[in-house]
Amino acid sequence: MPTANSSSDHPSKPHKGPSREPGSEAATPFLTDIQELRRRARQHIENGAVTEDYRGNREAVIELLNQALATEIVCVLRYKRHYFMASGINAEAVASEFLEHANEEQGHADQLAERITQLGGAPDLDPAGLTTRSHAEYVVGNNLMDMIKEDLIAERIAIDSYADMIRYMGDKDPTTRRLLEGILAVEEEHADDMKTLMASFGS
Repeated sequence: MPTANSSSDHPSKPHKGPSREPGSEAATPFLTDIQELRRRARQHIENGAVTEDYRGNREAVIELLNQALATEIVCVLRYKRHYFMASGINAEAVASEFLEHANEEQGHADQLAERITQLGGAPDLDPAGLTTRSHAEYVVGNNLMDMIKEDLIAERIAIDSYADMIRYMGDKDPTTRRLLEGILAVEEEHADDMKTLMASFGS
């Protein structure tokens, strides 16, 4: 004779995923119905990574990313100029730092351009107006110390502008925010490098 806990008395039911019991904080339901996710994924597939849940102002985000892209390109060009023009007794070590930063800034530019295309935009690589779109300036510097100072100033500008962009993104575009946070961390390292180099010259 079946017991009270027999499977004949309690037929199994399909598992629908975690559910919240009254008073329980441990279990959390999936926030969106699976069938709804599948339905939405089939709509507007030409938008690629941009789904209905994207909450940012796409045009504004693309514009900001293109400004950041211009900033990175200007920084690449400035660091490359400083790399080739560095001269003096300490030039070799400083030039090596300039080149490393130039390569990392180019990597940032590539990441930004890729994100712009993911959002359905076009990376603005037109040389015309490049320095106008850039937040940082292109200053050549008259000597090694001038170069270091100008690069430090540019990094400080980049740090502030990326911080502003991150605050703007908030939770509306977490993918872009994380990208910018990663770039910001490297820019802070660059600023610290330039500060160290400047201190080594006794200024």
